[in-house]
Amino acid sequence: MKCESWSVELDVTDEKRTVKYKSKKFAVRIVRLYQYLCDEKHEYVLSKQILRSGTSIGANIAESECAISRRDFVAKLYIALKECMETLYWLDLLRDTEYITQEQYGSLEQDCQELRKMLSSATKTINSKL
Repeated sequence: MKCESWSVELDVTDEKRTVKYKSKKFAVRIVRLYQYLCDEKHEYVLSKQILRSGTSIGANIAESECAISRRDFVAKLYIALKECMETLYWLDLLRDTEYITQEQYGSLEQDCQELRKMLSSATKTINSKL
């Protein structure tokens, strides 16, 4: 099945700089954080929340690739952006409750902020063309 490519606006020459690539790498980090929180900290509620929102970013970006229209495409990116903001909330909460260290928080927060900026920029650019 070939999807209509609405994601041309997000393509760059270096795959490792794409929002799709970065969101997947971030999702892997979130899954590992979830495992750590469950195994080491015996925390199961907040960890499930951050697992859902942190992995949903990339899932919505992937889903946007098969959008039925440009409006659908940008809607999926907005959902990814909202999930990114939710993930930042859970990261703050995990830091403030001392489930993760400041160092762990800083690294994850930096990656999440980078995704947020990329998604924010993409949605603004695409919306201006609609």
